[in-house]
Amino acid sequence: MLVLARKVGQSIVIGESIELTVIEVRGEQVRIGIDAPRTISVHRKELLEQIRSENLQAAQQLKSDELPDVLKKIDDLPTAG
Repeated sequence: MLVLARKVGQSIVIGESIELTVIEVRGEQVRIGIDAPRTISVHRKELLEQIRSENLQAAQQLKSDELPDVLKKIDDLPTAG
């Protein structure tokens, strides 16, 4: 893991299209601005982990005989773009 020190108003650039800027530091909380293309997903890690955990639990509760119906419904969903 790369660890960098930044002050308020300073930025870090990732690749050529992602920029992280320190907006504010208040006690132990840091506000960070993220400038990234819309094609890049940006999520808070704890929420992403919660969603993954809930999806795993739901998948484990799914009965094997229900799986073909669920896959059919997924295939029938409209695609974006």
